[in-house]
Amino acid sequence: MHLSAAENLPVRRAVPALRAALADAGAAVLAAPPGTGKTTLVPLALAGLALGGPPAAGKVLVLEPRRLAARAAARRMAWLLGERVGGRIGVTVRGENRPGTGVDVVTTGVVLQRLQSDPELAGVGTVILDECHERHLDADTALAFLLDVRAALRPDLRLVAASATADTGPWARLLGDAPVVETEAALHPVETVWAPPARPVPPPHGLRVDPAFLAHVAATVRRAVAERDGDVLCFLPGAGEIARVAGLLGGLPADVLQIHGRVPRAVQDEVLAPASRRRVVLATSVAESSLTVPGVRAVVDSGLAREPRTDHARGLGSLTTVRASRATAEQRAGRAGREAPGTVYRCWTQAEHDRLPARPRPEIELADLTGFALQAACWGDPAADGLALLDPPPRAAMDAARAVLRALGAVEDGRVTDRGRRLAGVGLHPRLARALLDGAPEVGARAAAEIVALLSDPPPRSAGDDLTAAWRALRAGGRPADAHAARWRDEVARLRRAVPPSPSGGGRRPGGGRGDDHVAGTVVALAFPERVARRRGSGYLMASGTGAVLADGSALAGARPEWLVVAEADRPAGSASARVRWAVAIDEDAARAAAAPLLETSEEVAWRDGDVAARRVERLGAIELAARPLRDPAPEAVRAALLDGVRAEGLGLFTWTPGAVALRRRLAFLHAALGEPWPDVGDAALLERAPEWLAGARRRADLARIDMAGTLRGLLAWDQAKLLEEYAPERVEVPSGSRVRVDYSGERPVLAVKLQELFGWDAAPSLAGGRVPLVVHLLSPAGRPAAVTADLALFWREGYRAVRAELRGRYPKHPWPEDPAGAVPTKRTKRASGS
Repeated sequence: MHLSAAENLPVRRAVPALRAALADAGAAVLAAPPGTGKTTLVPLALAGLALGGPPAAGKVLVLEPRRLAARAAARRMAWLLGERVGGRIGVTVRGENRPGTGVDVVTTGVVLQRLQSDPELAGVGTVILDECHERHLDADTALAFLLDVRAALRPDLRLVAASATADTGPWARLLGDAPVVETEAALHPVETVWAPPARPVPPPHGLRVDPAFLAHVAATVRRAVAERDGDVLCFLPGAGEIARVAGLLGGLPADVLQIHGRVPRAVQDEVLAPASRRRVVLATSVAESSLTVPGVRAVVDSGLAREPRTDHARGLGSLTTVRASRATAEQRAGRAGREAPGTVYRCWTQAEHDRLPARPRPEIELADLTGFALQAACWGDPAADGLALLDPPPRAAMDAARAVLRALGAVEDGRVTDRGRRLAGVGLHPRLARALLDGAPEVGARAAAEIVALLSDPPPRSAGDDLTAAWRALRAGGRPADAHAARWRDEVARLRRAVPPSPSGGGRRPGGGRGDDHVAGTVVALAFPERVARRRGSGYLMASGTGAVLADGSALAGARPEWLVVAEADRPAGSASARVRWAVAIDEDAARAAAAPLLETSEEVAWRDGDVAARRVERLGAIELAARPLRDPAPEAVRAALLDGVRAEGLGLFTWTPGAVALRRRLAFLHAALGEPWPDVGDAALLERAPEWLAGARRRADLARIDMAGTLRGLLAWDQAKLLEEYAPERVEVPSGSRVRVDYSGERPVLAVKLQELFGWDAAPSLAGGRVPLVVHLLSPAGRPAAVTADLALFWREGYRAVRAELRGRYPKHPWPEDPAGAVPTKRTKRASGS
């Protein structure tokens, strides 16, 4: 009865064409909107269990991106056949393995594990990659591996890429120009209601969504309940937002249910089954296409989604809240029109909608690629450049991933090691696999499995940031209905089976108190050794060199431990420091032991606090543990430190006597006027030459004793040294007999001299081989500027008369002849000179 009803789903019309495409080409792309039956009816039909199809040659393997979706699909198909999962329909997800005889539904992560050990997929005839449009990294990787298998080992293996969107071109090309089979949507009309907040609210920041916006979403849900019939499905970015909105919906004339990856299976079943009472279902993106919630007539869309973000330079990864794409919004809206005409309430404006990105970014562009890189290395393609991927992995992300794998001993010279294969076989991120396998001999298999299970599936943020406290609470038993505790226990059991037997008693359990912190810290540090952190000021410094601060309300802040191991952290936009989300308090001994590969002692000779500092330093990564003076540092290291100091603080570290300053200015003038080979003595050029001057210098005081005048003269060739006084004389003899210093500090050289000393002089000498005339500053008897000229003859003829008229009365004791060109020069008064 159930199956006969399902056989009327819209996708039935596409099944004959799909069977024909697979028989002809061996591969096909199926485009079928949500609710048309692609996830349940198509596998049954291809397995010969529905729509009168012939018996299948081998099992049908259905790949789902999420455990929740895989379990739901398997239960739905079994229900349609009137049986339980484990008969003709099976399911295999992490922690659950109930194979079927006709159809197996598995997560993409599970099939990657199977492909590494059984690349021929013995007994499998058809593979359906469901929800391929979501672009999960494991799904993209699985399809690339399957295409390799089909090309090299199993040309008979049939592949179907099933998408809930019409964007099928890239998938068809990837599958070798495979046929595209489309199913028309059986959607009813969906009315769009634009329902933005009445007043602007701050945009999401990291994981934080403004409470005022969540209150608006809750109010919109109430509006939908009042204005429309049927169930209401509300999309929110995460479990935390779902819980907060649920708390704002008290008193609704409807049951409020939550659906996300962490809810108990009983709640999942309740959401996916028809109900007699009206319901409001608060869901994450899992309900966009992977799950069909019956009875929905209205959708409230917050317009928010979660994407991974990875800071490869700091080794930090986290989820962040982003605006959903237009394609995502269309997927969500379609849920309101599956069974009858419906309505979508969008919590933003139409103008904002038009500016949204067309589709979500593929996970391969955003995620930590360490696990992907290990899978590719185990597959025999460490660079992943031979894999058939829609988007290549970013180079920087792959470089960071390979660096982590080398540190874990998983790859060597670009090839996977035996240890790398063992890590891949655990079915966790390589860091966590390392913590499990290396932690078990240190703290016992049971404790290692418990901590790693906690790291792989952290509790809700309401549990606080003290990892040890969360571990103790789970060990104490938790609440019987606690879905997280149940998942944790299942995962612990699985991980204990993954640990090789040890004669040392791997089942021992650590004691309480400080022992728990030590055990937890050891395991966490094996996963994240660069996140061992020591207190620094009001925050912490991690061994990676990244600063970190405890979050507001931290349970660890009161004790202010000297040492932490950070299990989870993110870096808010615009912040130089990471924010600790989850950590373990440890002591220095535990830090040293847990992050031992980062422990090193080195001789450090550096410019520090204005002088050369030579020390023997013990460090844990970037964390300085101890330092003592180094008595006899290597001369080349001292020289390098002095150079760093000169570059940092400039040429002022040397002593510049007036003679050295004057010589530098003369050389600068000649370089500007004549160019090479006269040396450049600007700051940058002299800094480049600084290494030549440091022989024998060991500290700042030695720099001050260097003869800079002699150093500058050393820049001149022999013939240049002879020409220096002619081309740029230090002093010029004027008609009075005085030798006056030339000022080279300006753009042009200047001779400043009292006017009376130049009588009879019709031209000042030109410098730089006659190329640059001296500028003469004629001074009054008091030494004040009276006139400026580069042409003395012209000044005597035309300018002197005005100067004489102005100054003769002011300085009557000094000569002011009517004919200065013929007068006798003097540096004395009229009486002193006898005139």
